[in-house]
Amino acid sequence: MGKLIYSMITSVDGYVSDRDGNFGWGAPEAESHEFINSISQGVGTYLYGRRMYETMVYWETAHTLPDQPPYILEYARVWQAADKVVYSTTLDGVTSGRTRLERTFDPEAVRRLKAESDRDLTVDGPTLAAHAIRAGLVDEYQLIVGPAVAGGGHRFFPGDVPADLDLLDHRVFKNGVVYLRYGIQDNA
Repeated sequence: MGKLIYSMITSVDGYVSDRDGNFGWGAPEAESHEFINSISQGVGTYLYGRRMYETMVYWETAHTLPDQPPYILEYARVWQAADKVVYSTTLDGVTSGRTRLERTFDPEAVRRLKAESDRDLTVDGPTLAAHAIRAGLVDEYQLIVGPAVAGGGHRFFPGDVPADLDLLDHRVFKNGVVYLRYGIQDNA
């Protein structure tokens, strides 16, 4: 059974993008990108909303651009090898391999996907992740915290779902990025 992981780059104040939708302040450099590559190795399926898919589809062709550093080529390979499910009512179609389009987010279908998977899944994008969090589907949170304060925008966590978390791992990078990995605390 695969875990469902919600993993994104965030600002120190908990935003994945600012009020204008920008997130350039969170772009990883070589060291943190190589780490992201390593934790992405276990992902078999990415669950995306439309906006996140439109951002991430870059990786379908990133390897064709000249003079890419090895860590970019590695992430492109990892991303291309994984399955992708895009949830959108407005997208006409998908443009990447191993990708299917779903018109609605069905928590039961995601539960089945987790149960049938021998690799982990990620849910990416705060809007889609909020649906998964509210449905009790997320098993783990991975925050890659960039050294910036966005001051507003799209929050990493939905504001209406409290959770007690256990710190499973952390790492600090030379550029001030901090990786935090949390599991859901078992209160049973």
